[in-house]
Amino acid sequence: MSELDHGYDHTAVERRWQERWDDADAYRTPDDAEEPTYVLGMYPYPSGQLHMGHVRNYTITDAYARFRRMQGGDVLHPMGWDAFGLPAENAAKERDSNPRDWTVDCIETMKGQMESMGFGYDWDREVTTCEPEYYRWNQWLFGLFHDAGLVERRDADVNWCPSCETVLADEQVEGDEELCWRCDTPVAERELAQWFLEITEYADELLDEIDHLDGWPDSVREMQRNWIGRQEGTRLPFEVNGPGVEERTVEAFTTRADTVYGATFFALAPGHEISQRLAETDETVHEFVHHEADPDGDEPNGVPTDLTATNPVTGEELPVYVADFVLSDVGTGALMGVPGHDERDHAFASKLGIDIDPVIAPDADDVPDVSEHAYTEDGVLVDSGAYSGLASADAREQITEDTDGATFHTQYRLRDWGISRQRYWGTPIPVVHCDDCGPVLVPDEELPVELPAFINTTGNPLDAAEEWKQTTCPDCGAPATRETDTMDTFVDSSWYFLRYVSPELEATPFDAERADDWMPVDQYVGGIEHAVMHLLYSRFFQKVLADEMGLDHREPFTNLLAQGMVQLEGSKMSKSKGNTVSPQRIVEEYGADTARLFMMQAAQPDRAFDWTEEGVRSTRAFLNRLHGDVTRFVRSEATGERDATAAYLRDEIDAAIDVATAEYDDLTFNVATREAQSLARTVRGYVDYVDEPHADTVERGLRVVVKLLAPVAPHVAEELWDELGYEGLVVDADWPEPAADTADAAARRRLVENTREDIRDIVDVAGIEDPARIDAVISPAWKHRALEIAVESDAPNVISAIMEDSEIREQGDAAADYGQSLQAEREALTRALPPEREYEALNRATWLIEREFDADVRVLPAEEANDSAVAEAEPGRPAIEIHE
Repeated sequence: MSELDHGYDHTAVERRWQERWDDADAYRTPDDAEEPTYVLGMYPYPSGQLHMGHVRNYTITDAYARFRRMQGGDVLHPMGWDAFGLPAENAAKERDSNPRDWTVDCIETMKGQMESMGFGYDWDREVTTCEPEYYRWNQWLFGLFHDAGLVERRDADVNWCPSCETVLADEQVEGDEELCWRCDTPVAERELAQWFLEITEYADELLDEIDHLDGWPDSVREMQRNWIGRQEGTRLPFEVNGPGVEERTVEAFTTRADTVYGATFFALAPGHEISQRLAETDETVHEFVHHEADPDGDEPNGVPTDLTATNPVTGEELPVYVADFVLSDVGTGALMGVPGHDERDHAFASKLGIDIDPVIAPDADDVPDVSEHAYTEDGVLVDSGAYSGLASADAREQITEDTDGATFHTQYRLRDWGISRQRYWGTPIPVVHCDDCGPVLVPDEELPVELPAFINTTGNPLDAAEEWKQTTCPDCGAPATRETDTMDTFVDSSWYFLRYVSPELEATPFDAERADDWMPVDQYVGGIEHAVMHLLYSRFFQKVLADEMGLDHREPFTNLLAQGMVQLEGSKMSKSKGNTVSPQRIVEEYGADTARLFMMQAAQPDRAFDWTEEGVRSTRAFLNRLHGDVTRFVRSEATGERDATAAYLRDEIDAAIDVATAEYDDLTFNVATREAQSLARTVRGYVDYVDEPHADTVERGLRVVVKLLAPVAPHVAEELWDELGYEGLVVDADWPEPAADTADAAARRRLVENTREDIRDIVDVAGIEDPARIDAVISPAWKHRALEIAVESDAPNVISAIMEDSEIREQGDAAADYGQSLQAEREALTRALPPEREYEALNRATWLIEREFDADVRVLPAEEANDSAVAEAEPGRPAIEIHE
């Protein structure tokens, strides 16, 4: 290894170019930019240190932003801080300090780390959500939603985390164990007065528009569909009566009214009003409701009651059970049990010995056996009175129309968004409570309602801020008390992408005209864990702002990439597991570009990958070699001519540009960087092999390698750009364009690689240690014509199709044999280069084969080769003859 390959001083290089970027204001987006490409990574919570997940996320957006910038036009690539939240409050309590100081210190540290990674942000647009200049607009938007009828305060059963001492939204309760999303503490239930944003008013649009989010992962779209959970069905009225309960109507929602004749029981949720009343006098029900019910268990459980429910269609009296698979907050908290046609009902009925009757069949003469499993498909009604023989869909409509009190109904899993949090470090809800006027909004001119000084106490510190709490009613002037709940921090992140458009604006939260021009975000990147919280809430906010402020766009993000995890030995990196890798150590030891390039080449951005020190070292070795190659070339005096060998390199340069451009555009950086690295190796191989390299071709090859790597490894790209003698910054350079048509590049590459692989196989199998000459024989033109016909033809028989061509037919048995081969491989057939292009392409690549096998290489057209070799040759797969 030459001393030039031993490396460069990454610390000096990275510092030098970061300073140059700052001096040039390289990443600033002017306010008068027209329709810039908006690239955004989900802003971080300032926890104190970047982790590898941050680094991957922000390298993805930075690489794409740099790529788009080099393609021309403006790019908006901002960064900010999701700065409110419980961890800062807890940290302040532990240290007897205050959340603001902790947060500011963390931001300073993380911002420095981002700068050391070379992320190209427009820091003039930085937003920090804990600053009054930002959260005043949270409060203003609360008022906007209130005036639009989308805010309500009501008593509600809420998810309560006893460790965090605050309320959680449904989306913040995770897993079957129902754990707090922040601390993994089991969540309890409480009834509290809460403020809600009525996201359910937009449930239909939120659901229907998912189909148009073509740039989003299918997995995220499906998660949102399931979370909204729209169901079309029927509400049927059942009369419930029995000891201890006055006769009353209880509605049950069902999507399968066609199965009503198969109902053999009726079930109530443990939290249903009737269940609660029974629990007061029935010891069995009391024990079940308060101690045994397990809604998240693996199997349904329940207990019988002395009540009955009258089936409104059949008039049959059904036994009533209290069952834990019926949920109070889903539907009406009651259901009709049809075990013959619902697996959950079937499991429950089987366990408790309840009848299981089939009333739906594939056809009238094929009634299914439902003793072991439910038949859950639509079909034809059987044993269903006057409705027997009807198709399921028709029966659902007819039964609903015929039954007194039944109604068509749509229900949703989605619930209104409870935003009240009993914590200090969040946006104060801008409401005062007056004994005479009730809850009153704080007027706009009095915003922001700023947080008071932090009080280190248990529970909600704002409850202890007596002086701050006391105020006057904006309506009547009487003494009043401030609302002490703060907003869910997801409010902050539901519109921050709009604030970046005009972060200094003081009159409104954002410049609506500029937002119409710059929004929606073209490429958004973040974790899939935000699918049903941040991403759903942001869509909700965008729709409300379109309605109330006249924004043109109703969706905030055109394209979404959910990046995969960075793992260590197959496990997610976690402080608690002690298996983290410090980004700062990697930057100090190997350089930021090494970390960035390794992350982008290791896997597609949406896939998880394993961090390995070996991979990092290999990546750094590549950058060292590239730096050495450029330095050697600059010091050399290459004067070679543009021969066939140089022509191959020119072809590879154009092919690499073509492939890498498409892959960068698709964010498949692993393929794009592989092209750049492969081209670098090809340039090096060419320079090492030929006696007199062609200087212009080598210079272009190195220039293209530098440009293709610039989005991912920007510091070393700037260093090499400068060393090659170019003016300005590579970040401002134009993206490379192919100098020739690349339409056949893929076929040319396949040809060369297939030929090299075939030679290797022959040498290996035949045990040839020292080949003297290698001949590659191009297949005859008629075989190329036959392949073309086979690829284009829709005829079932390839042989018949190719034999219609007179030139092919003249080949007799050879044509028939080749036709059989084409027929056998038909599904995998691809176009090949014409024979004259195959000859030219292989001639240009002979130096690769000569270098690898240390042998003379000839490329022969079919007319100059022996018959046996010509017979073996196929399009894209020349015949190989090796002479010892």
